[in-house]
Amino acid sequence: MRRITLALTGIVFLIISVIILSLVTWSPLPVLIASLSNPEIQFAILLSLFTSVVSTLVCVAIAIPVAYALARYEFFGKKAATLVLTIPLTLPPLVAGIALLLFFGTTPWGKALENAGFAVIFTPLGIIVAEVFVNLPYMIRILRSTFSSVNPRFEYVAKTLGCTDAGAFLQVTLPMARPGILAGTVITWSKAMGEFGAVLMLAGATTMRTETLPIALYLNISGGDLDLAVAAATILILISLFTLCTVELFDRDMNVF
Repeated sequence: MRRITLALTGIVFLIISVIILSLVTWSPLPVLIASLSNPEIQFAILLSLFTSVVSTLVCVAIAIPVAYALARYEFFGKKAATLVLTIPLTLPPLVAGIALLLFFGTTPWGKALENAGFAVIFTPLGIIVAEVFVNLPYMIRILRSTFSSVNPRFEYVAKTLGCTDAGAFLQVTLPMARPGILAGTVITWSKAMGEFGAVLMLAGATTMRTETLPIALYLNISGGDLDLAVAAATILILISLFTLCTVELFDRDMNVF
């Protein structure tokens, strides 16, 4: 049994390693560097960084209070709320993108936003909205587990020493949940950097306007420019490796999953 499981593990490891290395090493280093200096790829990198950071901050700001409420309080409709908040996590990204497209394109609320100067469809703002919609449930799920792992007795002790509910949350719970919050933030940012389906449907695939790294990969592979496509893919792989290493570092202090 031991030999079989170890052999299977080694085979899977080798297959994944060869596939990833074949992609990263497909272009010679000078060609890869030249592709990374291409204005289109540089635009995609900057837009991806900007939209992913903004969407991640929005997810963190919303997920912390929502996840805390789900972890600590019992209220009417809690199961229904948990189910609804999880739906975007299980939807195919293209379906989520179509839902967002219909909401912002056909409903009075979407048109009201557009009339107020906040056009969402086929704009960089649409990228942020799509990333928040897809990644917020994931962030809530991680933080809910994180807050559930913090013993509420610490909050009760803080309250007996004079802390208010808000004070106990800010001075006790948040510091103890910091590893989980940081890990969840890094994962959410990484997922935002790689989001494709929902972004494609809502923001479109316009070169040098709504062109994030996944969109740049899609456009260039469709146009036959493999060098630029591989450059975008290489950056996304490096981001994934960074995310895994960072989460592993935080996971030493607190088991998030």
